[in-house]
Amino acid sequence: MSNLSFFSLQLPYPEKKLSAVTQWCTGNMPFILMVVLTFLSISFFIHYYQNTLGLAYNDARSHLDIGRRVVEGLKPGLAQLGSVWLPLTHLLMMPTIWNDFMWHSGLSGAIQSMISYVATGLTIYYLLKLLNVGLFGRIFGVAVFALNLNILYLQSTAMTELFLLGTMTIGVYELAKWYQDDTKILHLIKAAVWVMLSTLIRYDGWFLLFVSAMLVASKGFQKKGYKMAEGLFILYVTLAGLGVVLWILWNWAIFKDPLYFVFGPYSAYQQQLQLEDAGVLATKQNLWLSIKFYWYALIYNSGALPVVFGTLGAIVLWLDKTITTRIKVVLISLLAPLIFNILALYVGHSVLFVQGLSGTTWFNIRYGIMMLPSIAVFAGYLVHKWRAVRPLLVGMFIFVTIFQFLNHDAVTIDDGRVGSSQKNVSQVSNWLKENASNKEGFVLIAAASHDAIIFSSGLPMTKFIHEGTGTYWETATASPDRWARWIVMRTNDINDSTFKSIRSTDWQSQYDLVQNFPFADIYQIKDEYIQNLNTQPILKKQR
Repeated sequence: MSNLSFFSLQLPYPEKKLSAVTQWCTGNMPFILMVVLTFLSISFFIHYYQNTLGLAYNDARSHLDIGRRVVEGLKPGLAQLGSVWLPLTHLLMMPTIWNDFMWHSGLSGAIQSMISYVATGLTIYYLLKLLNVGLFGRIFGVAVFALNLNILYLQSTAMTELFLLGTMTIGVYELAKWYQDDTKILHLIKAAVWVMLSTLIRYDGWFLLFVSAMLVASKGFQKKGYKMAEGLFILYVTLAGLGVVLWILWNWAIFKDPLYFVFGPYSAYQQQLQLEDAGVLATKQNLWLSIKFYWYALIYNSGALPVVFGTLGAIVLWLDKTITTRIKVVLISLLAPLIFNILALYVGHSVLFVQGLSGTTWFNIRYGIMMLPSIAVFAGYLVHKWRAVRPLLVGMFIFVTIFQFLNHDAVTIDDGRVGSSQKNVSQVSNWLKENASNKEGFVLIAAASHDAIIFSSGLPMTKFIHEGTGTYWETATASPDRWARWIVMRTNDINDSTFKSIRSTDWQSQYDLVQNFPFADIYQIKDEYIQNLNTQPILKKQR
C-alpha cells in the first residue's frame, strides 16, 4: 500500500510540469517562431548566395538595377522607378542599394523578402489562433508555409512574391479581426494600410483591394443598411486605394498618360501581344485552360499533399458550425490570388508556361506560390479538427517535406535556372567586364531588354546610356558615334529599343561587330571615330 500511495502521490507532479511547459510554450511561441523563421531565412539566403542561385531570375537583377538607378547613373532620381513595375520594392531599396555588396549580392532586395517570410509565418499563426485552432494546429500551419522549398528560395531573392504575400496576409488578418469585432475600427484602418502597401508591390494587390472593399461594404450593409455600407466603403477605399491613385498620378505626371503602365510600350499588355502573335498565349479567352494552367502551377509550387490538406481544411472550416458566418465570409479574401491569377490568364494579361502543358520550358511558374499562405491556414485547421488522424497527416507531411529537400525539388529554382525566366547573359556581361571596365566611353543599351547584362557586367551605372537617361539617350540614338563606344543590342529586332532607335542612322558604317552572342550582339566604334566621342557625363542639368 505504501508503494501504491507513493505512486498515487507522485503521478500528478509530472502532469503539472507538463502543463507548465505547455503554458510556457504557448505564451512564448510567437517569439520562438520568430527566432526559428529568422534562422531559416538567413541560412537559406546564405546558401543561395553562395551558389549564385539567388540572382538566377532576370527579374531579380532588374529590380536591383532599378533601385540602383534611383541613386546612381547618368540621370539618377525617382523618375528611374519607371512604369513597368510598381514602386514600393525599389523605394525600400534606396537606403542600402548604394552599397556595392548590397546591390550585387541581391541583399538590398532580398531583405524585404526575408522580413516578409518571417512576418507571413507569424501572421498564419495568429490567423489560426483567431480561428480557435490549438497550438499544434497553428505550428503545423506555419510549417506548411515556412518549410516549402519554393518559399525558402524566393525569400532569398530580390523578387517581389514574398513581400506581396506578407502585406496581403497581414491585410486579411486585420480585416478578419475587424469582422470579428467591428467596433474596433483600428483593425479596419490597419487592414486598409496593409492592402494599400500590397497595391504598390504587384497588381495582385489591386484585386485584393476590390475583394476586401466589397467585403467591407457588405459588412456595413448587413449591420445598418446602405448608409453604413457607403460610409465604411469610403473610409476603407480612401486609404486602401491611395496607392492606386498615386500610381495613376505618377504615370500621368512622368509619362503624360495615366494608363501608361497598362498600355505603354513596356507594359505586360504589350508583352502579351507579342506572345499572342507568336501563338504561345494559349490561355487567353479559354477559361478551362486558364484554370488548368494555374492549378498545375499551384501544385508544382505548394506541393500536391499540402494542396489536398488545404482543400479539405477549407471544406471542414466552411461546414464547421462553431465558426461564425462573418469569419467564413471574410476568409473569402484568402482566395483572391486564385481568382486574380485565373482571370489574368483568361483575359490575356498574364502568361504561364508549364513544362509538359506548354512546351518544354517554364515561365512565371512562381505565380502558383501565391495561394500557399491560404493553404497553410486551411491545412492547420484540418490538423486541428481531425485529431484522430493527426499522426498520419503530420507523418505524411514530414515524409514529403524531407523528400523535397533531399531532391532539391523546387520548381521556382528550375524556372530561374533553366526556364524562360532566365537568360544566360554571362557571355555578354563578361565581355563588357573584361573589355569596357578599363576604357573610357559609354555603353548604349536598352535596359528594358538587357537589364540582366547591365547588372552582371559589374560596371557602374554611369557607364550606361539607356532609355531612362533622358538627353543622353536622345542624343546617343540620334548620333551614336558621338556618345557610344559600345552598342549592345539584338540586331534587326525592333522590340529592342536601341536597334529601333538607331536603325535610321548611319551607325553600321561606324561600328564593327566584335561579338555575336545568343541574346545580344556587341558593336565597338571604329578607331577613326574614337576622337569624336564624348566620354564624360557632361550633360549635368537634365530635367
